[in-house]
Amino acid sequence: MKVLVIGGGGREHAVCSKLKESPLVTQLLCAPGNAGIAQIARCVPEVKATDVQAIVELARKEQVDFVCVTPDDPLALGCVDALEAAGIPAFGPDARAAQMEASKIFSKNLMKKYGIPTAKSEIFDEMEAALAYLDTQQAPIVVKADGLALGKGVTVASTIEEARRAVVDMMQGGRFGKSGARVLIEECMVGREVTVLCFCDGKTLVPMPASQDHKRAYDGDRGPNTGGMGAFAPSPLYTPQLAARTEREILLPTLRAMQAEGLVFKGVLYVGLMLTDEGPKVVEYNARFGDPETQAVLPLLKSDLMEILIAVREQRLGRMQIRWSDQAAACVVLASGGYPGPYESGRAITGLEEAQAAGAVVYHAGTKRGPDGFVTAGGRVLGVTALGGTLSEAVRRAYEAAGKIHFEGMHMRSDIGSRDLERTPS
Repeated sequence: MKVLVIGGGGREHAVCSKLKESPLVTQLLCAPGNAGIAQIARCVPEVKATDVQAIVELARKEQVDFVCVTPDDPLALGCVDALEAAGIPAFGPDARAAQMEASKIFSKNLMKKYGIPTAKSEIFDEMEAALAYLDTQQAPIVVKADGLALGKGVTVASTIEEARRAVVDMMQGGRFGKSGARVLIEECMVGREVTVLCFCDGKTLVPMPASQDHKRAYDGDRGPNTGGMGAFAPSPLYTPQLAARTEREILLPTLRAMQAEGLVFKGVLYVGLMLTDEGPKVVEYNARFGDPETQAVLPLLKSDLMEILIAVREQRLGRMQIRWSDQAAACVVLASGGYPGPYESGRAITGLEEAQAAGAVVYHAGTKRGPDGFVTAGGRVLGVTALGGTLSEAVRRAYEAAGKIHFEGMHMRSDIGSRDLERTPS
């Protein structure tokens, strides 16, 4: 099969790497791709992930057999709808089902309607009403932009004044454009966060190993919110008992709720959970593989990813036996200095071969080829993933490999997984 993957980050590098292992995949393309993906697939950098028409035209021109649409924006824009209308098989939810991520208000209303545990919240279309509501509340409190905002549309405000600034920035300042025209104000749930990615074909939902992401820029979960500074899987917090409860109270009710609303969700459903004293509750849904969770989860997959993608599209997931490694995986993100604020690009990267020789997989997120090798070209530059028999071993190996890589201004957290190491046998 000739397969096209849409996207150009570390998540897409992980997807392409796993697809490359499939005997079903004879040719692999990626649009736009990145310098790391270009080592295993033919990249088409002139086609952007948000240019749906150009994607369809590329798929037609190249006579691809299957397209995997990975990022959130093209899913929300109806990329899968357009490909399927053109007779091109595609993996990912259609635009209606992608509302699970594209509109936090849509998904919150769905949870309320079907009794799925989540934070208490109020929805606002007018800034003055939102500000008046905040005056009646106590901090900490959460302000969310309704639409897609590159993973940065959520403010966990420690004071009411901070929450007010977030509302004004979104609704008056246009910080997130149309995505912030409506806002959601939620109670601040207390607990630990866990991500459960699920393959879903509209009829059947199959969870992957649970993972944990580190979203803050600095050690100790301090600093600004980023797209993710590292992840590990499986989560030691997600015990078999908790998994059974989550499936009973959240995952299966979510599947039934989507079915009741006529949403045929075929793709990856990301369920972000908060493990509260009252039990697991939904923080958010995403409609695709998470980033960087995918860089920790997919290396554990032993089954053929291409077979799974086809089965999801054809609604045969219930007949699949998906196998996973019993190892642990840890991913450490190497970022440009200053990220998620302003940062400089074009910095020479060294030590990649040494890191891979140390047993790690290095996923490229923001890189390009310079005249003398790889250079930085983004905020999150690389994801260094290693496996181990335990989480401790995986983390140690990931950091040993990451320590061999260097570029000017390189920044990484030094505590990925550290809070949970004592929960696993060493």
